[in-house]
Amino acid sequence: MNEVFSKKLIELAEKDLSVREKLASEGKLSNGYHPEMEQIHRQNAERLQEIIGKIGFPTISKVGEKASDAAWLVIQHSIGEPEFMKECYKMMIENKNDINPLNIAYLHDRIQVFQSRPQKYGTQLTEERVPYPVESKRHLNEERLKVNLKPFSQEEIDRIPEIENIPELDTKDAGYTAWRIKVGWIFAP
Repeated sequence: MNEVFSKKLIELAEKDLSVREKLASEGKLSNGYHPEMEQIHRQNAERLQEIIGKIGFPTISKVGEKASDAAWLVIQHSIGEPEFMKECYKMMIENKNDINPLNIAYLHDRIQVFQSRPQKYGTQLTEERVPYPVESKRHLNEERLKVNLKPFSQEEIDRIPEIENIPELDTKDAGYTAWRIKVGWIFAP
């Protein structure tokens, strides 16, 4: 296991979370993407790209479970870097036997939602705190169990909006839509 990179990855995640906590306590995280948070996410993504360039994707066997999870957190929060997130997802799939399956599920769903596509595992929520539309309500719990996620009750599944509601859900926040266009998640209509 590479102790140097393990320590660095954990430091990146801790910095992300401490800045997030500070901004949240100041009430600064609810109106768009805060510039300080965005800067941390971009810097962390750059550092992670450097690490990947040296050792490949930071799998559990290469850096330990905590550091591999930290790498996932950095990726999951690299929301202004669509291509980086997609490339990391591919690397995680290539190394799926050496990655926490939960991390793969969360990243898959986040990428899908940013692209206005249905998610597979129901990990990403709408403003109403219900899961964003899913590929298959009927098979949702099967998919969740495969990655060690707790199954939803039928009542929870029934509250999930239908795929046809994605355009309506996505137009509720014009700033969010404009940001996704700006960084490349979606294209202007």
